[in-house]
Formats: sequence, C-alpha cells, structure tokens
Amino acid sequence: MGTSHGSGTPPHKSLPNQTILGEGLIRQAVHDEEVAELLATLQASSQAAAEVDVTVAKPDLSSALREIRAQYESLAAKNLQSAEEWYKSKFANLNEQAARSTEAIRASREEIHEYRRQLQARTIEIEGLRGANESLERQILELEERHSAEVASYQDNIGQLENDLRNTKSEMARHLREYQDLLNVKMALDIEIAAYSKLSMN
Repeated sequence: MGTSHGSGTPPHKSLPNQTILGEGLIRQAVHDEEVAELLATLQASSQAAAEVDVTVAKPDLSSALREIRAQYESLAAKNLQSAEEWYKSKFANLNEQAARSTEAIRASREEIHEYRRQLQARTIEIEGLRGANESLERQILELEERHSAEVASYQDNIGQLENDLRNTKSEMARHLREYQDLLNVKMALDIEIAAYSKLSMN
C-alpha cells in the first residue's frame, strides 16, 4: 500500500511521509471500526431493553446493564487487540517494504556509480586515443610534406643531371670531332712527310 515508484519522487525521500500517512490511515480505520461496533452494540442493547417486560425488577435492569458493559468491554478489548495486531502486521510490512526499497536504492546507487566509473574510464581512453590519432595525423602530414619536398628536390637534381649529361655528351662530341680533324691533319702531314722523304732519298 504505500510506496508508489511512479510519482516522480525518489523512494528514499517519500517513504517516511508515506509511513506516517499509513499510520494515520490505520488508526482512523481502527477508530471507525470501533465506533461502528459500539453503535451496533448499543442499538442491539436498546432493542433488547425495549423488549424487556416492564414488570422486570430494577436489580434485573442493573444486571443487564452490567452484562452489556462487560460485553462491550470484552468486545472493545478484542477489537483493540485485533487492531494492534493488524497495525503491527501492517507496520512490519511497511518496514519490510522500506528495507527492500532502501536495499534497491543502495544497489541502484552502486550500479550508477559503477557505470559512471566505467564511463569516465572510457572517456579518458577515448580522449587518449583521439590525442594519439591527432599526433599520428600530424606526423603523417609532416612526412607527406617532407616527402613532397624531397621528391621535388630529387626531380630538380635529376633534371640538372640530365642537363649536365646532355651538355657533357655535346662537349664530348665536339671534342671527338676536333680530335678526328686533328687526326686527319696528322695523317695528311705524315703522308706528305713520307713523300718528301722518299723524294729526298731518290
């Protein structure tokens, strides 16, 4: 009876108020029950008294009243005992529900704490991985830029070497032609000298 979890108020805050409200309802129910039974008893007694013969002696009326009072006191004592037992049972149930609610709240808090701890650990891990990823991306970008610069430098060097090679080939061809021309001149001179020598000997 008492601990509704759909009201939007945490159970550990609303439980004392609900317990007090339950106690008040129990007491009101017991009081209403006692009043109803007392009225029923008085009504029955009134009917019994109306049916008594008017010729009954006065001591008999006093005896009847004492008997009615004794019955009422016995009934009131029985009702009081029943009410106390009912109240104790309901109060024990409320205490048991409160204990279960408290345990459930404690378990929920521990679970929430564990989830928060895991979330914090995962967040730290993700931040670390994000930082490492950003560092790797910067390193890759730097390597790409350095590689591009080195490739451009190598291409410039290759172009320069190819140009030097062409110039060297052209220079060697020119020297080879000059050497061939000189060799031809030398051969012509050698032939001419040989001819003069032969003529001189004759």
